[in-house]
Amino acid sequence: MADLFDLPFEDDEAEPEPAPAPAPAHAAVRRIFTVTELTIGIRDAIESAFLDVWVEGELSNTRVWNNGHLYFTLKDASCQLRGFMFRSTLRYLKFRPSDGLRVIARGKLTVYEPKGEYQLLCEHLEPHGLGALQLAFDQLKQRLQEEGLFDTVRKRPLPALPRKIGIVTSLEGAAIRDIIKVLRRRYANAHLILRPTRVQGDGAPLEIARGLRAVARVPGVDVIIAARGGGSIEDLWAFNEEAVARAIFSSPVPVISAVGHESDVTIADFVADVRAPTPSAAAELVVARKDEFGTRIDRLHERLRGATRAHLQALGRRLHVVESRPSMAAFAARVATRARRATELSHVLSRVVRASMSTRLRRLQQLQRQLEAFEAGRRLAALRTTLVAADGRLTAAVNRRRHHADATLRSCASRLEALSPLAVLGRGYAVCWTADRSRALRQSADVAAGDRVHVTLGRGELDCEVLETHTLTAKDAEDTEAS
Repeated sequence: MADLFDLPFEDDEAEPEPAPAPAPAHAAVRRIFTVTELTIGIRDAIESAFLDVWVEGELSNTRVWNNGHLYFTLKDASCQLRGFMFRSTLRYLKFRPSDGLRVIARGKLTVYEPKGEYQLLCEHLEPHGLGALQLAFDQLKQRLQEEGLFDTVRKRPLPALPRKIGIVTSLEGAAIRDIIKVLRRRYANAHLILRPTRVQGDGAPLEIARGLRAVARVPGVDVIIAARGGGSIEDLWAFNEEAVARAIFSSPVPVISAVGHESDVTIADFVADVRAPTPSAAAELVVARKDEFGTRIDRLHERLRGATRAHLQALGRRLHVVESRPSMAAFAARVATRARRATELSHVLSRVVRASMSTRLRRLQQLQRQLEAFEAGRRLAALRTTLVAADGRLTAAVNRRRHHADATLRSCASRLEALSPLAVLGRGYAVCWTADRSRALRQSADVAAGDRVHVTLGRGELDCEVLETHTLTAKDAEDTEAS
């Protein structure tokens, strides 16, 4: 750029008549930039000077485009700065950027060359004054609550006697040991379905969601425990992800959330049907239902025994009163008489049934003999022979008709071939047409010398010019016909 201003300056003292300066050996050359060159130069200068900067401002015009990239504007009281974040970086944010949120962004300045605008390529974004995890927790909690995932009306009670208990947790943590210890002590005959999964780190939310869906598909599972031991908010964050919340919501069986200690609260606790303060408490909740059911059975058993005993005693007293009446003195004799009558009727009924069975058996044997005399096999053989003979005659008739039709077709083809003009042309004759092929020439008088004619041969065609014409005499015509 210095070349643009590389011009000689005059001295402060003016000379009366300066001698003309000699012409420079090389004239000053101006450097002219294209817009692209100048933009690239500005981009390189900005990127080298602002390679890693932190900027604080308020988000506006926040939008995620179809390509998955985030575009936004950072502004303060007097200025604004455009920025964008690639999709690969955006997916690691724990909160959702929205308009009006005050944030701190880290990245580098660059230039969008097609429009000549400088912008911030954001590589990190965090809310100002509030932790990113807490903000993400509050945003997801509010959104899921508005969708109805936390409604108490949809929460299901635990089964009274769970036959199969599903457990989704890590095999390396203390949660699984605590659950098994409690169930072994208080519910030894429980059938456990264990789905090992990671409970923290990258990919843990998807594994937990897949584990919940896999256990729910096992036939006969009555309840599922999603458990994890205590830890920091970062350690428990897998249970604050939307994928885990929706997997719990869509589970066809009740889900107990047992994450962390009693003071820890996760999104899974709000969505689950029952929240347990610890994994051990979750196992006790399942066993408590069994104990309550067993206690109720014992209580109902005692009540039933007492009611049955009282009822039998009342019936015994009534029976004693009835037996002491005079009218009941001959009751035993009447019962004996009725029993004898019933025995006699039973014998009569037996004889009638045996006689009816004998009659039906004889009728069945008669029908079997008639069926054997019918000889259906022989009749079927005769019908089969008739069908075979008819099939032979039909086949012969069809063949005769086909041969006759074939002979007729060949005869017609031969006659058609004999009458075809192409066959005549194939024997050496030709057809002569006018130049425009409007009519065939039958005599030489139809054309004159110099006219053009078209000749069709057996194979191919000719365009010819008439040099001279000859008229045949009567004798020549006779000789031509004779030949």
